[in-house]
Amino acid sequence: MKAESYLSRGVSPTKDDVKKAVARQSKGLFPGSFCKIIPDLAGDPEYCCAVHADGAGTKSSVAYLMAQETGDPAWYRGIAQDSLVMNTDDLICIGAIDDFKVSNTIGRNAHRVDATALAAIINGYDEVIDALAAQGVTVEMTGGETADVGDLVRTVICDSTVVVRLKRSEVIHAANIRPGLTIVGLASFGQTTYETRENSGIGSNGLTGARHLLLHKDYLEQYPESCSDTLPADKAYCGRYHLSDPLPGSTLSAGEAILSPTRTYLPVMKEVFSRFRESIAGIIHCTGGGQVKCKDFGNGIRYVKDNLFPTPPIFAAILESGEVGAAEMYQIFNMGHRLEIYCDDTTATGILEICARFELPARIVGRTEASASAGENEVVIQDRGQTFTW
Repeated sequence: MKAESYLSRGVSPTKDDVKKAVARQSKGLFPGSFCKIIPDLAGDPEYCCAVHADGAGTKSSVAYLMAQETGDPAWYRGIAQDSLVMNTDDLICIGAIDDFKVSNTIGRNAHRVDATALAAIINGYDEVIDALAAQGVTVEMTGGETADVGDLVRTVICDSTVVVRLKRSEVIHAANIRPGLTIVGLASFGQTTYETRENSGIGSNGLTGARHLLLHKDYLEQYPESCSDTLPADKAYCGRYHLSDPLPGSTLSAGEAILSPTRTYLPVMKEVFSRFRESIAGIIHCTGGGQVKCKDFGNGIRYVKDNLFPTPPIFAAILESGEVGAAEMYQIFNMGHRLEIYCDDTTATGILEICARFELPARIVGRTEASASAGENEVVIQDRGQTFTW
């Protein structure tokens, strides 16, 4: 099953080409883990290390639109959080929770993205690092690179590389996901105790689809540089919303909802690990591939998700565009929860209690079973009266 509306915009939700390209590379110390794990950079045999790279993706194009429309470069700050959190919350999935080292990379077209925009992005890193420090999580900025690459970049790209060490005995290994586990989903939307406003839940995946399916054709005419010139005109900015329009069902405008900074689960998971690390079989970050991401992990697993959160307003608005089908939505977007914890029922109850203290919505979203075909994984989603299988 392919996400055709996404593919038609030059983006692969399942990254099959990437998987083929890296198929022959070393799988690291823990094959099948969520992130590649390598020997400790300090040479300690009891430790291991991960060097992980990710970024804000095309979300930065919306920051560009908002800054152009409002004259306020502060809209760029949030993409720094997106860039950092997309790394750290991937690393949560191997059990890393503290003492992260970060190097950032900003590639810009200097004709369009000026010094005030750069300062806003860099200040954004400082702000999210300070906010995490207040929650007892240490992140250190080690430097970075800002490149003027206008021949390659139409506006701006914001990426990060994160390095972390952890004990090999504390690694959470997604290959250990097995039948008979409970799946706890941690919401991507709402407002936790450590956030200052409502989060739409969009994260930093599927932003090419979200941007073009929600935002009005006016933006193609006013800011053609905000998207690829290889994109057919009938696929660019096909939505009904202007950036300042209210998003139905939300306190946010359409622009604010799309730019809602990617939620970090580090404060919550720090407490979860302190109590339940040994009881957790695996953790999946529902990023590229959305709710079908889990299919890449474990062996002979049937992932059944039949108690998802009600669809958050931003995803409901995308679905209402009429171009992307319900099945595609689950392949592209997190649809309401962005982190999944695989554990037993008793551990699940304790995790839900911790989430409640942070005012983070969480629920048991499903379970794992043995798949019908030995050695093959499948995902079954039952939601809103429909069943989808991959």
